[in-house]
Amino acid sequence: QVQLVESGGGLVQAGGSLRLSCAASGRTIELFAMGWFRQAPGKGREFVAGINWSGRNTNYADSVKGRFTISRDNAKNTVYLQMNSLKPEDTAVYYCAEARIPLSAEPTDFANWGQGTLVTVSS
Repeated sequence: QVQLVESGGGLVQAGGSLRLSCAASGRTIELFAMGWFRQAPGKGREFVAGINWSGRNTNYADSVKGRFTISRDNAKNTVYLQMNSLKPEDTAVYYCAEARIPLSAEPTDFANWGQGTLVTVSS
């Protein structure tokens, strides 16, 4: 069973940047597509970005296109989310998960969720 641990969250001013990491342990995630989701207080879990096993194919929610970049380093068994030009509406707990259907945007198509990392963007 794989364990996913997110890190890199914190408090940042609007316009700033953060880089989130999702480190996997227990087995390799090399052959799996991965995704990032977020959940703001009182809201449902929202797709942010996905990446296929090789890193060559990615997809993004419209709300983050051009600002966020998902990447992976299979040698380090880690997936990243670079977040630039952050806005207060990006405030949420960010989760990574393993995709059962590559590049899906549906939370039900993902498994092995991490515990999340909180990102707070102040105005």
